[in-house]
Amino acid sequence: MNRILTLVMALLALVSFALADEPAKEWKFDATQLQPFWRTSTMQGESVLFIKDGEGGAKGRVLFTPTKVLKVASSSGETVYEAGRDYLWQPGSNEIVLPAGSRIPWKAPQDLRRPAKSQKYALTHRDGNGEILFGATHEYHDMQTLVNYDHEPAAWKGPTPAFAGKELPKTVKILSAKQPLKIALLGDSISTGCNASGWAKVPPNQPPYQDLLVLNLEAAYGGEVTLENIAVGGTSTDWGVTNIGKVIDARPDLVILAFGMNDSSGRPAKDYGANTQKMIAAVKKALPEAEIILVATMLGNKDWVALKQELFPQYRDALAGLREPGIALADMTSVWAELLKHKQDWDLTGNGVNHPNDFGHRIYAQVLSALLIPETRKN
Repeated sequence: MNRILTLVMALLALVSFALADEPAKEWKFDATQLQPFWRTSTMQGESVLFIKDGEGGAKGRVLFTPTKVLKVASSSGETVYEAGRDYLWQPGSNEIVLPAGSRIPWKAPQDLRRPAKSQKYALTHRDGNGEILFGATHEYHDMQTLVNYDHEPAAWKGPTPAFAGKELPKTVKILSAKQPLKIALLGDSISTGCNASGWAKVPPNQPPYQDLLVLNLEAAYGGEVTLENIAVGGTSTDWGVTNIGKVIDARPDLVILAFGMNDSSGRPAKDYGANTQKMIAAVKKALPEAEIILVATMLGNKDWVALKQELFPQYRDALAGLREPGIALADMTSVWAELLKHKQDWDLTGNGVNHPNDFGHRIYAQVLSALLIPETRKN
């Protein structure tokens, strides 16, 4: 496990250096993109990576069967593609096909692999055939395409995160009274914002999930929300236990603990839960009025040998067992698992292995927002 964490931290250090002085363009908040997708009949900016595997044009699938395709655009938003010329969609299907001459980017399956030991860091494929292509910054973002479409209501059959007003009454009371709310976030590289376009400093420069959450809460309630982000890439729950004092020093009203991706290289669920319990106990002892959201992480790429896939649902269950008044669960694990029943990992990933893309960061923000904003409240 230590070797994997060292590898991840080295990767993040290299990427951070490369991004240090690049300017970012303006990005505008749009509350409609943060309406939980399971409650709407219009999908906004769903990401697809088109793959050509065999005869015919490259293909991609969207989550739901569209009743109308509204827009197909580059992931930057700078190019809007034309029906008939750039893509073909047949009513009744959730598959989109690229005709010859399409301007939409596509890849062959082998394009998403690299020969063994050809990358700076090994991301060995589970089938032993080379490595998964690693996207340090915006490589996958550039290959993906965004689709807006209408679909039948109640099309989502997966888990639906619900308002946690009973579990987080103090936080909701602060928000409802339009009083300042302070959030402290402790987690790994996902929570540093990795592979959101704003983090990579490429159009459309969308912020990562934690900043989207802040903006969405302010838009929904009208009060000031601030975030102290203490997340560090390459970390796991043992690091969280050692560094929980930084959260306490921030004196937050709401604490978000978001670990699991790096733990999943081998930490048993019992130890993961015990470490999380230690962090909770430290917060409760020092800040008895603070409330806590535990984030069950997205799933990493099932084809990466470094991750033990069976641990993700075990971690989720460990966190679920820690719920009590003042502690709620943001279950990204179950939502992500359902997404992967209908879409490929390469549609959702930001780096090929263990980070979300812009669409994934929005889903993170939607899941957290659903806990804190009742369905009856409109932005």
